[in-house]
Amino acid sequence: ALFAAATESLGGVDILVNNTGGPPPGTVEAQPTDTWRSQFDTMVVRLIEITNLCLPGMRQNGWGRILTLASSGVQQPIPNLSISNTIRSALVGWNKSLSNEVAADGVTANILAPGRINTARTEQLDAAAAKRQGKTVAEINAASRATIPAGRYGDVAEFGSVAAFLVSTRASYITGSVIRCDGGSIRSV
Repeated sequence: ALFAAATESLGGVDILVNNTGGPPPGTVEAQPTDTWRSQFDTMVVRLIEITNLCLPGMRQNGWGRILTLASSGVQQPIPNLSISNTIRSALVGWNKSLSNEVAADGVTANILAPGRINTARTEQLDAAAAKRQGKTVAEINAASRATIPAGRYGDVAEFGSVAAFLVSTRASYITGSVIRCDGGSIRSV
């Protein structure tokens, strides 16, 4: 119903930014099977459903942008974020498959993988880590920043600028990619 209303009032969807909230932190073993299932449904299945609603119009118009926000954990797993690392990694394979299927129609599909960006979610994770480790949030922040070559958390505006570029006409030759916005945190090439 929401998609139909948006299509009718806006004339279709040209740009889709897929994003879901972060799943609960925890180790692989600590997460109940039902949590894994519900998070997969929320973070993968629903996202695919929304994308599939938008694709026919994009393909018919010969232009579209699909940007899926994930996490740096898809390339370098983050301790205590087992569900996020696992489920968001499934989106990488889906994105690459999708991009190959729609590129000839002028539609791009990419993943934007943020590292530590100054957001409420990052604050929540830092507070949980502080509690779990018996440290202050300031100590957790300092230790985290020390692992980032840029020496700081990213700014929301920096992240937004990368996203804006990826959904622009200027990014028409970038598709099927995982783009990092992480201050150099991921150590692989």
